[in-house]
Amino acid sequence: MKKYIGAIIGIIILAASILLYQNPEVFAKSAENKKPDGEAKKANITTAFVRNVENRQIPITVTATGSLMAKDRIELFAEVQGVFEESSKSFKPGVRYGKGEMLLKMRGDENYANLQAQKSTLYNLITTSLPDLKIDYPEAFPNWEKYVKEFDLEKPVKPLPEATATKEKVFISSKNIFTTYYNVKSLEIRQGKYLIRAPFSGVLTAADITPGTLVRAGQRLGEFISTGTFELEVAVNASFAPYLQVGKSVEVRSINDHSKTWTGKVVRINGKVDRESQTTTVYLQVQGNNLQEGMYLEATIKAREEENVFELPRNLLIDQNKVYIAKDGKLGLITIQPIHFSEQTVIVKGLENGMKVLAKGLPGAFSGMAVELLEEGK
Repeated sequence: MKKYIGAIIGIIILAASILLYQNPEVFAKSAENKKPDGEAKKANITTAFVRNVENRQIPITVTATGSLMAKDRIELFAEVQGVFEESSKSFKPGVRYGKGEMLLKMRGDENYANLQAQKSTLYNLITTSLPDLKIDYPEAFPNWEKYVKEFDLEKPVKPLPEATATKEKVFISSKNIFTTYYNVKSLEIRQGKYLIRAPFSGVLTAADITPGTLVRAGQRLGEFISTGTFELEVAVNASFAPYLQVGKSVEVRSINDHSKTWTGKVVRINGKVDRESQTTTVYLQVQGNNLQEGMYLEATIKAREEENVFELPRNLLIDQNKVYIAKDGKLGLITIQPIHFSEQTVIVKGLENGMKVLAKGLPGAFSGMAVELLEEGK
């Protein structure tokens, strides 16, 4: 009998071993069910990072990008015909010139000869008129005599003496002096167009001709820009246009290197709104070192101050107008009012001071979810 009882016990032990090997989770659950209720519940609670809401005044800023352009630029065109002559500086892109320095010179020998001939004619007309002036208009004679003595063919002609009487003016006109004088001035102006000087300090950015080239009237010669002051053209949402003012300071920084910053100011605001983008063009003036035309810059413009608002990451928004808050160990969804969106954050209204709002996204979050709170930074 004992022999049979031993065999039965052995079979039972073997069966229990096989069952344990095939279903370990059954025994794990049995062991888990023996844990205290508090420990089981705590294992199912998710940790949520939160931060306290502190409403305050926040400046609404607009960030926009644009390409830098020189404020002062001129395209060089020839108004006269002549051969381009070589000067002390090479007429090539990248060459810098000071204000008033000669950019280029064209040969104008023919016009110069005509100018000198007209000057000589004017001199002769006045000289031959002096005897009559001395007899008929003695009070005007000293002025005309002085004019002749100071006349210099190599210098620009001076303004004619002012006639003191109508008869004197008629006499001068009858001698063809006025006509000849204005012919001389016209040729002087034309002669000045054979020499082009820099209207401001800057750099040559394009050169379309080389020394020895025959330049024709109306031909493009190159482009010259200022390197001291630049303008940045940016598009701003039309809703912010009423808050922008000419003269307002703007922070500008390089897109490639945010450590490089400059201070600009609003100089012009376009009064027209683009129909498609609903934006207004704002022009910013920027000065400083290491600026070059064509650089892409990012401008941060302060539009207005918003009272009693809170700023949080954009990825915490639910359906664009809701956020999760934690209360009594559970999550709740609350509706808020977005005021302004930036690239990474959103400024909202509708949260009360002291509320605990999620500081980081929580995967699988839902209203009523039990959470263990952990304040951000702790």
